[in-house]
Amino acid sequence: MGTNGSTMLEPLRQGLPPLDPSAVSSAASCSLPARYEAVGSARQFTRKTLKQWELEERFDDVALVVSELVTNALRHALPSDTPRSEQGPPVRLHLMRWTSRLVCAVRDPSDDSPVARETDDDFSAESGRGLFLVDSFSDSWGWHPLAGALRGKVVWALFQLV
Repeated sequence: MGTNGSTMLEPLRQGLPPLDPSAVSSAASCSLPARYEAVGSARQFTRKTLKQWELEERFDDVALVVSELVTNALRHALPSDTPRSEQGPPVRLHLMRWTSRLVCAVRDPSDDSPVARETDDDFSAESGRGLFLVDSFSDSWGWHPLAGALRGKVVWALFQLV
């Protein structure tokens, strides 16, 4: 866990609704291993961070969204045919808090865009359901490719706090 100033967070802000960078009151992030057990680690990190920020009452919704974003990143962004030791940068979870908003963002090494189901006709299908849940439980969500030499993308979800 660590905070690394606004330079690390700058790529995450691209594509987000307009937010004043100077108004970020708190930010935390953690690297997650390329294993599905990382979803549990992401939930624990989220619980600890929200407790520090006195936002425990938002844990259920935020943790569900974090779980789905991390699961999607692991399922779709990490090549299954590449040995783990040779894979690129791991998935990274960022939590950022403004006075009235909370953003969770998950960075992964894939350039592929996330795809949500257009309808819930195929709700029983595993693929695409995660983003349907993200859309249902957050106030807004989106994604953008990383800029510059960084490969990959960030998928984010925003929660209103008031």
